[in-house]
Amino acid sequence: MLQQYTKEFRYNIKLSVPVITGLLGHTLVQLADNIMVGQLGTAELAAVSLGNSFVFIAMSIGIGFSTAITPLVAEADGAGDGAAGKSALKHGLLLCTLLAVGLFGMILLAKPLMYLMEQPQEVVELALPYLDLVALSLVPLVMFQAFKQFSEGLSQTKYPMYATIIANVVNIGLNYLLIFGAFGFPKLGIVGAAIGTLVARFVMVGYLYFLLRRKKKTRSYVSTFNFKKLERKVLSKIVNLGFPSAMQMLFEVAIFTAAIWLSGVLGKNAQAANQIALNLSSMTFMFGMGLGVAAMIRVGNQKGLRNFQDLRRIAQSIFFLTLLLEIVFAALFLVGREWFPSLYLDVDDVGNMADNTEVILLAGQLMLVAAFFQISDGLQVVVLGALRGLQDVKIPTLITFVAYWLIGFPISYYLGLHTPMESTGIWVGLLAGLTASAIMLYIRFNYLTKKLIYQNVRARAST
Repeated sequence: MLQQYTKEFRYNIKLSVPVITGLLGHTLVQLADNIMVGQLGTAELAAVSLGNSFVFIAMSIGIGFSTAITPLVAEADGAGDGAAGKSALKHGLLLCTLLAVGLFGMILLAKPLMYLMEQPQEVVELALPYLDLVALSLVPLVMFQAFKQFSEGLSQTKYPMYATIIANVVNIGLNYLLIFGAFGFPKLGIVGAAIGTLVARFVMVGYLYFLLRRKKKTRSYVSTFNFKKLERKVLSKIVNLGFPSAMQMLFEVAIFTAAIWLSGVLGKNAQAANQIALNLSSMTFMFGMGLGVAAMIRVGNQKGLRNFQDLRRIAQSIFFLTLLLEIVFAALFLVGREWFPSLYLDVDDVGNMADNTEVILLAGQLMLVAAFFQISDGLQVVVLGALRGLQDVKIPTLITFVAYWLIGFPISYYLGLHTPMESTGIWVGLLAGLTASAIMLYIRFNYLTKKLIYQNVRARAST
């Protein structure tokens, strides 16, 4: 009985590892940024957190929208329809680029909100110039996502990984040169980190396109785009899939962003501690996201083949693999909750010793809660990936809204600002929202797959 699920582990891991590596690359860049910026002081670390909170909201919309490309390409690949796959890429790339430019403009217009959010004045002044450059980097990032989702839809998950690794090397190198002014370069502080991010993301999209043009399997898909000839039906299908997917990701990212803002109300040390715990949690979350992409690809392929019994079994095998992995991460967080935060700050800095000690203590408390929501967070994103593979996006969007904003956020707000729990209370709310999401999304998946199997059996019996 158990073997029918575990026998899929090898291929699921093979498919997801390059995706996880690429996603971890993005997070490792943030880790490097945070560790390097953390050496400048807690105010600088809090400023990066505040600036990124605006960018993460916009980024979630762009990345969420781009996920519409993967199930369409995966279904076309399963059905052997190359023309449909190329059409999905062309229309998706155009929509993603236009969306990215719009998101950049929205962030610039939203900058004055920083002064209205009860954040420390010192942190706001540092965050504003950082935000300008990181917001611009959204344009190449979302374009990269369009090519990435296409490549993953063809089960070619290694190419985006290679592009991300190259971008990481560029980003970390520029960070070192520009944050600290090494080898005669100007010492730009957190603005240097923003420049590194911007340049690296342009390199990332350029290198991925270069790889796709070189490879035989993908060359025909990315050559000779005719953007003058567009099909309203394809545009509409991508929007209908992409917009709810963007809202799903927005609802989740926004509640974590709200946690950053709520932490800022508690002070710069609470905000810095929140950033450390969030960055560490983001790294383990990438494993869940990678397995979620594997679920989306494999479910999309089986949907194209109309093999719904295998679709359900394969998806459940990925859920089981995710559960085992997240239990391991939870244990690591429990064991290392006092040591991991110390990596982000200069513990020997006498001038900032009081602040650094408080931040490390607070971050350790948050990681205690984060250890438990590893499991819920990983499972909800993998089940969501399976539902996207089924091209079921509207009901899951409603589920994520209810889980995060009608359950999670009220708990975070009340416990964080109106009880002695403060920062820990904010994260208890996050745990409640993620757990509710995981449970409701699985109920939805269970219902849909049983319905598809029943309908398919009836259709075969009637022929």
